[in-house]
Amino acid sequence: MTPSSWIATWAGLVAPGATVLDLAAGKGRHTSFFAGRGHRVTAVDRDVSALAASDTVEPIAADLEDGSPWPLAGRHFGAIVVTNYLHRPLFPDLFAALQPGGILLYETFMEGNERFGKPSRPEFLLKDGELLDLVRGRFSVTAYEARMISQPKMAMVQRIAARLL
Repeated sequence: MTPSSWIATWAGLVAPGATVLDLAAGKGRHTSFFAGRGHRVTAVDRDVSALAASDTVEPIAADLEDGSPWPLAGRHFGAIVVTNYLHRPLFPDLFAALQPGGILLYETFMEGNERFGKPSRPEFLLKDGELLDLVRGRFSVTAYEARMISQPKMAMVQRIAARLL
């Protein structure tokens, strides 16, 4: 399981020993990547059967879209990683879970992706510049992209690496 090239490129922003939240972790490619870099990782997904608990990995099964309370209330992380997932109602809880100076690494699909397949519904696609708008005034942006990619498949994505002020 190869990590996203965006996440691998900007992972060095995450302080050594910082705790990492991998939200919508899926099969755990970023969980494994950050655990391998010496971080304690909390991996949240609806199905955590592919994620093995260990001294460095804490899997949490949670449906983030069913209206249940935020499963990490009161917890804070040195970095939050989200890829290929968008549920706008989570942004306030997500940002509140990041420690001051913590790193947000976010990458997901944007408008225009519908010509390449799924996701194609507007609720799953970022609007032009939406990630920048979400972090404006609260984060220092290290890197941002809104572009077409060809690997691992053709897609339109937005990506951001930012530090909470």
